[in-house]
Amino acid sequence: MRVYTVHLRRQGLDPDRDTMLVKEGFSWPALLFSVLWALWCRLWWVALGLLALQVALGGAVALLGLDPLSEAAISLGFAVIVGLVANDLKRWTLRRQGFVEVAVVIASDRDAAERRFYDHNPQLAAELAL
Repeated sequence: MRVYTVHLRRQGLDPDRDTMLVKEGFSWPALLFSVLWALWCRLWWVALGLLALQVALGGAVALLGLDPLSEAAISLGFAVIVGLVANDLKRWTLRRQGFVEVAVVIASDRDAAERRFYDHNPQLAAELAL
């Protein structure tokens, strides 16, 4: 079972609401492809920040003249940190876009989590169906 946070965006008096679910926990795609992952998820500022951090980290490693094993350890450490905080960066971006965290849902996958959320909030499902 996975844990998801549910985020809703309400824009003025518009009856349409956007719903986003974000998985809790580690993100393997963010570990392996940090900047590309951020671009894929439309996290533009996060992608720019990750790119800047990677360039700064690479510059610092080159300036210090570290051996290849140390370079690899630092790169791996950075990648692991990105994987750990990736979904939190998604939540941060959603908050900046006007989304509000409204629920935590436990389900086997994203679709089941969305169904479970709407089963417990039928008024939202009815409004979205209009």
